[in-house]
Parts: sequence; structure tokens; C-alpha cells
Amino acid sequence: MKVWINGELHEPERAVVSALDHGLLVGDGVFETIKAVRGEPFALTRHLDRLAVSAAGLGLPEPDADALREAVHQVLAASPAWPLGRIRITYTSGPGPLGSDRGPDGPTATVIAAEQPPFPPTADVAVVPWPRNERGAVTGLKTISYAENALALAHAKRRGGGEAIFGNLAGNLCEGTGTNVFVVRDGRLLTPPLAAGCLAGVTRALVLEWYGGEEADLPLAEFTGVEEAFLTSTTRDVQPIRAIDGVLLPAAPGPVTRKAMEIFAARSAERNDP
Repeated sequence: MKVWINGELHEPERAVVSALDHGLLVGDGVFETIKAVRGEPFALTRHLDRLAVSAAGLGLPEPDADALREAVHQVLAASPAWPLGRIRITYTSGPGPLGSDRGPDGPTATVIAAEQPPFPPTADVAVVPWPRNERGAVTGLKTISYAENALALAHAKRRGGGEAIFGNLAGNLCEGTGTNVFVVRDGRLLTPPLAAGCLAGVTRALVLEWYGGEEADLPLAEFTGVEEAFLTSTTRDVQPIRAIDGVLLPAAPGPVTRKAMEIFAARSAERNDP
């Protein structure tokens, strides 16, 4: 396994970045997680496009998509062909002063890969008491400032959940720490709109394109009363939700979720870069 840093491959034990990097000091950076199936990245173009959007949202220079694409392939070529792998691209503003001002040296880009253990067939989730701010400066950007997510996930795990679910300031369903949420209500497949403050998930977009569904707000108080629900993410694909705050849903997966899982599996098997 190798680690790519600003154009060079390194052994993991020699893969270092500056202690002054603003990704470490102030969380000033963005990232992408990409699934690899038997050594091939999935939906890489969509992930690189979203990385560019996140970088622009932070005012960072545009990432070199061609260099990062080549880096992903180099890192995967130097790694075992795991049945399921996880690639991490991190892009920060680079070394800087100890405060919030950025330095002059330019960005730091890294690419690393690891094996991804499979997720359980269903998920139990817990709603956390802290809302997402759908009007925040970094709303919708995939930044590396993940302390809120780490706190929320720990909160959910203490309550038996495998994922934490956020509402937003408006009191509506938003997203998980690393997932988007879909629900079935009155037979309709719904997912929060991006205006609710959720990330524009790549898997979320593919489910909407390949299966269908609607973007609509759902009051968080009504989340436990839905007929079905599932999570989507790069490494989970489509994962049925079994229970919400200890309340079992009628089925996991229910018929709509099962069909979405089948369609996603079939379509994603057709093309590595849809």
C-alpha cells in the first residue's frame, strides 16, 4: 500500500504532512471518500466534481482533477484488490500560521486507500439533539471539520445506533453523519432537499436518477412513523433502517427499499463511472 502526497507516492510510515498544515490546525479543507470494488474506483468523476465544488465553497484553488484521478489509480495499483475498498482524497489549504489566516505555500493533497469492512445488512439509527444549520457558511460542503459528526456518532452508539441522524433548524429531517436518508411515507419515496442542509451525496443522486423519488421536507417528529427508511452513502450503497430511536419499522427492507437496493446493485455493476 502507498500514500500519495502532492504528486509523490510514499510508504505509509514515511507519508507525512506539515504539523502547520491548516487541515490539522483549523480543519481548513475538504475531502471525498470513494468506493473501490476489486481495485476499481466507483463514480470517480462525480466525486472529483463534488470535491471541486467543496473546494470552491471554501475559496481554495481548484483541485487538479487529472492529477487526483491518476493518484487514485496509482494508490489502488499499489494496494491489494480488496473486494471492497475505501479511497480517501483530502485537500487542504496547506501550511499556514497558527490562526485562521491562510499561508502562501498552496494546498496539500493526499490520497490513501484501505479495505472497507462490509456494513451490517440493516442499520439502527438514533436522532441526536443537535440540529444542522441549513444556513451555515459551509452547509453542503464536504469539509474535514468533522468534530460535530464524531460527537453525534458517539452519542448514537451509546444508544445502540450505528448511525446518528440530524434534524435541521427548521425542525425537519436532514441527514446522517456520513449518510443521506430516504423514507417511504404513504407509498412515496422521499429524501430531504439540499436546501434542508444535507450533503449532495453521490449515492443519493444515483438513487434518485436510477430509481426515482421526490425531494421533500419531513418533520423530524414524524421520522419514527414512516413505513420504510434507508441510508445511502458511498460505502453503504443502500442500507435499510431497522429501527429509529429503538422504534422498529414495519419492515427492513420493505418493498420500496428492496427495489431500490436491487436497482442500485444492478446499475452500479454495469459501469464503474456512471
